[in-house]
Amino acid sequence: MAFRVRGLSPDLFSRYFAMSDAELRAAGALRLVAQEPGMPCRVSMAHIAPGDEVVLVNYEHLPELTPYRSRHAIYVGRGSTQPYDAVDVVPEVIRTRLVSVRAFDAGHMIVDADVVDGADSAALFERLLANPSVSYLHVHNAKRGCYSGRVERA
Repeated sequence: MAFRVRGLSPDLFSRYFAMSDAELRAAGALRLVAQEPGMPCRVSMAHIAPGDEVVLVNYEHLPELTPYRSRHAIYVGRGSTQPYDAVDVVPEVIRTRLVSVRAFDAGHMIVDADVVDGADSAALFERLLANPSVSYLHVHNAKRGCYSGRVERA
């Protein structure tokens, strides 16, 4: 089962980089400068380089009105202008973490879930997407719970 991993659109976040620090605080967001490698950008699905500007913002990754409606903090790098989009490739920000993978049906209800070392996530994506009742997957960092990305059938 081929899978496709997609990053978020940069258009959703460009306005944050034009805001003052006070405006960001009022929006529940925060401007940071990456101090060490490892901050995962949810647009590029790459680690943000030390010294680069990022915003930490609360993002509603499951806006549908279901019991699973959900939002969580994510990082977005200023220089991320192209959303990640690849078939059968697990980006480093997923591959290098323990991840929770949740399988949703067309009604946005969880039908299956598992936790896996990101290095082994491709096999889990394939297994979950082989279930015909699964419409898409959401990947979260298992330790902090942050939304990591969406996976669909390719």
